[in-house]
Amino acid sequence: MPRIKSKPLDSLLLLTVLTLLGIGIVMVYSSSAVVSYADYGTSFYFLRKQAMWAVLGIISMLIVTKINYWRYEYFANSILVGIFLLLVLVLIPGIGHVVNGARRWLDLGFGRFQPSEFAKLAIVIYMAYSLTQKQAKLDSLMGGVLPHIIIVGLICGLVLMEPDLGTAVAIAGTVFIMWFVAGFRLSHLFALVVLAVPVLGYAIWSEPYRRDRFLAFLNPWADPLGDGFHIIQSLYALGSGGLFGLGLGQSRQKLFYLPERHTDFIFAILGEELGFIGTIFVLTLFFFFAWRGYKIAITAPDTFGSLLAAGITTMITLQAVINIGVVTGSLPITGIPLPFISFGGSSLIPILSGVGILLNISKYTKY
Repeated sequence: MPRIKSKPLDSLLLLTVLTLLGIGIVMVYSSSAVVSYADYGTSFYFLRKQAMWAVLGIISMLIVTKINYWRYEYFANSILVGIFLLLVLVLIPGIGHVVNGARRWLDLGFGRFQPSEFAKLAIVIYMAYSLTQKQAKLDSLMGGVLPHIIIVGLICGLVLMEPDLGTAVAIAGTVFIMWFVAGFRLSHLFALVVLAVPVLGYAIWSEPYRRDRFLAFLNPWADPLGDGFHIIQSLYALGSGGLFGLGLGQSRQKLFYLPERHTDFIFAILGEELGFIGTIFVLTLFFFFAWRGYKIAITAPDTFGSLLAAGITTMITLQAVINIGVVTGSLPITGIPLPFISFGGSSLIPILSGVGILLNISKYTKY
């Protein structure tokens, strides 16, 4: 790409991300303090780890901000191969770490990380590169559509084997939006949606625990102490918050009622403690993030930058939509963390790295 004079990065986007990150650190401590003390003898165990990951994530974001985004074109294939190997590695017994029956983690000795979380960013980088290189073939089913479907199918297939349907859906959804932005024929996209529905239905119905979760989503009160327990407790938390909330740190559902209170269901605790006002504020921040991200995509100086910005923005925004949909009972339960807010370094670090790429692209936008 030819040299383009840079300008200051998008400070509004950066401020939005740091605000969400700050809310996340506060809410991780508030939602985890009780269970942290019960399990580890200190209320600060999860807070310390989240603060450490936040610092590492911010450092990663700042470093990536300095790297010219078009350099990722040269390494896109290597990034894809690397994440593919990691996803295979995590499935090998004795190497992949099993938690609650799911083989999703690699143990590094000093900590664990989840390759599927990094796969989201890796597939966005590769897809932006590939769609840019094959622009002339995007109208072709065999030359443009099918090769990309195969790549995404392989990545999502490996993630499903962990098993992790939620992450697979998030990856597929992100790539689908990138295909739309790149200019795939609407007829091809419609056909993909039609084909995806029975595939998704089979993925849900073929696994008893997924089937039970889906049925619980339709009627959680049919099994209030079993599969419906998560969503019922989540709705209790949100309902108890009212307009202004019970007050920071005053949640009752975090007292061993609501499972995954500091990870996948942290938005419910936020709603209970900060109320409708607090949840609307967080939703507004995510809306603002999406607006700034897509604005960067629209004004990027080249196709690769545009697709990369659109993919990263969609990756983060879609994950937030899925998480909040699950917490509010609008979607079936799946293990998707809330970006910037949920506890977990495997999610936080690649997301902040993605934000760093987005900020770098913002330095070269047209307007």
